[in-house]
Amino acid sequence: MKQLLYRKRNLILFLIPLGIFFTEWAKRDMEAAEHVFARGLYPVYAQLVAALTGWLPFSLAELIVAVGPVVIAALLIRQVVRTVRVKKPAEDGRSVGEQRFVLLMTAVQNLLCLVAVIFFVYVIGCGVNYHRYSANEYLGLKVQESGVDELKGLLIELAQEAVKLREDLATEDERGVYMLPMSIRELGKEAKYAYEALAEEYPIFGGKYPAPKPVTASRLMSHTEITGVFTCWTMEANVNVDISPYSIGSTMCHELAHLRGFMREDEANYISILACRASESPDLRYSGTMLALIYVGNALYGKNADLYFEIYRQYYSAGMMRDLSANNEYWDQFEDTKVAEVANKVNDTYLKANEQDDGVQSYGRVVDLLLAEYRRRKE
Repeated sequence: MKQLLYRKRNLILFLIPLGIFFTEWAKRDMEAAEHVFARGLYPVYAQLVAALTGWLPFSLAELIVAVGPVVIAALLIRQVVRTVRVKKPAEDGRSVGEQRFVLLMTAVQNLLCLVAVIFFVYVIGCGVNYHRYSANEYLGLKVQESGVDELKGLLIELAQEAVKLREDLATEDERGVYMLPMSIRELGKEAKYAYEALAEEYPIFGGKYPAPKPVTASRLMSHTEITGVFTCWTMEANVNVDISPYSIGSTMCHELAHLRGFMREDEANYISILACRASESPDLRYSGTMLALIYVGNALYGKNADLYFEIYRQYYSAGMMRDLSANNEYWDQFEDTKVAEVANKVNDTYLKANEQDDGVQSYGRVVDLLLAEYRRRKE
């Protein structure tokens, strides 16, 4: 029993209360969350880890998810087998029961140490950043209530921009649906270049970015209705590449926004649109414009469906319609499945736990930022 209490690994367990302390500190002191963590410790940590994992041609996070549970289960089974095999008292006088107790507690202790490390790395690599300044501190947008007229004007503007971009994109499949004219790896490089261009206007987005990682099990990922995942333990932007081609680029830029420490989903969506817009790649610009178009269109549809369809018929090009129709067909395969429902609930709970009170609906708040920008342009 004494050897359990005095093991050095017990110090690892103090990472749990330390992580809780940092989280509560950040909640109460946004200045600390921004300057000590988000702009102090985090960039150093993020770029160091990203440099170590970025050279891998595959997603380390995906490998861990696939292999990790098997390894943990195997180690636990091994410990249980060792425990059961104890049949006689030890040379130091410990009984069979005492030996088995120590072995079982060692397994529990090791598991708790693993949980402590996972939790603490999450806190410093992701959790604290939920409490940093809003991206609006650097973007200077004034968010306020808006009406149908502003939504209409913004949607028409986005549709006209998308039409121009779509005309220059000649790569299509046999149905006339947009296809990427480049490899996923090449598109990932364009996403990195886009952030370099964006940083010229907004230095807060500067720094080194690793290439987004395509997920091998992307089709399986679609069953959860998830298009991308940022993993703070490996500092990788993991992207579902089975989704509609036009949306892959903006998804890459969304996950890279998380890498720069902007964790709120509405802000990551808006930053993704800004990055795509700053890109020299027409494919990436189209992707970002379509992301904005879909969110604004959904918002207008919720307020006035007839007006939305009027704009859709009048302003959307045939190419855009084909792209959107193909996207809807793709996601219809996974709608209302048990896997999707569970994944959506988990994501919703996670976001609410990090003080995004509207949960998965927070993705759609990007419309408020787009309207604020639209309003500023019209002033």
